[in-house]
Amino acid sequence: CDRLHLLSLLTLWAILFLFFFPRTRLNAFREVTPVELPNCNLVKGIETGSEDLEILPNGLAFISSGLRYPGIKSFEPDKPGKMLLVDLNEEDQTVLELKIIGSKFDEYSFNPHGISTFTDEDNTVYLLVVNHPDFKSTVEVFKFQEEEKSLLHLKTIRHKLLPNLNDIVAVGPEHFYATNDHYFTDVYLKSWELYLGLAWSYVVYYSPTEVQVMADGFDFANGINISPDGKYVYISELLAHKIHVYEKHANWTLTPLKSLDFNTLVDNISVDPVTGDLWVGCHPNGIRIFFYDSENPPASEVIRIQNILTEEPKVRVVYADNGTVLQGSTVASVYKGKLLVGTVFHKALCCEL
Repeated sequence: CDRLHLLSLLTLWAILFLFFFPRTRLNAFREVTPVELPNCNLVKGIETGSEDLEILPNGLAFISSGLRYPGIKSFEPDKPGKMLLVDLNEEDQTVLELKIIGSKFDEYSFNPHGISTFTDEDNTVYLLVVNHPDFKSTVEVFKFQEEEKSLLHLKTIRHKLLPNLNDIVAVGPEHFYATNDHYFTDVYLKSWELYLGLAWSYVVYYSPTEVQVMADGFDFANGINISPDGKYVYISELLAHKIHVYEKHANWTLTPLKSLDFNTLVDNISVDPVTGDLWVGCHPNGIRIFFYDSENPPASEVIRIQNILTEEPKVRVVYADNGTVLQGSTVASVYKGKLLVGTVFHKALCCEL
């Protein structure tokens, strides 16, 4: 009887663990209280995602669109992804699809994810894009040709320490930090990581002469960015609901400083180049991202973090929607009083602050 009783307790514990633990990590039980901004409009021409975005100092915004991610909703699963351009100086923003030039680049397998820009001393803009051709991981390096509104493909980067890329932050034309989330490994591994939070995810520094793991022990490292002075690196750990702050050293190594906890799944991180504030696209009820239901769509949430290096950073929800307007926000960035919000597979929203 005692053995039977123990077996019953273990079975009950296993059921409760498998039922509640992943749902806690995915915020399955959270409902969203809307937080509105005074003037918001959907960006015309974006219907199949705006997973990551990067705004140049002149107001031009690059947007990656059409991500095909294992197990995640896609409204155009049979079409390649694309890079879009939006001019935030325009009163009524419209979208331009950037033409990609380069005979060695396969546009038909283009599957863009995280993006980052680097501007050199000659004001040449390089765009680095995480790509998943055939569900593998590469980094594509482009040069932005503003007059032609095109991207010149320069190089494809592959490396054994870059197997399952998510996001990237450029620190040079071919130098970057990147997060590996293990999501493109296989379904079995992905499921266990998703449910149990296995700490197999890590951050890599890449240069043509050196590639090295600089931070590890994450269960799902996602967004990554750098402070305006280049001294600190910010990493979001999606399912742990954390943002980590690392000090960056001259030899590119990273030292952990602090971590912040949130009641939401933190995705991509944008950094205000003037104030240093962090703007984060979040999933308040993340289970709806992984198990999509059009009748109960994933919500959107944008948080702003001020003074993150102090003992008491100020965290505020700037925008929140229950999925009626915007589904599955991943990224948010600001330019001259405007907030641009992107999504995994849905639309994009531009609001006045």
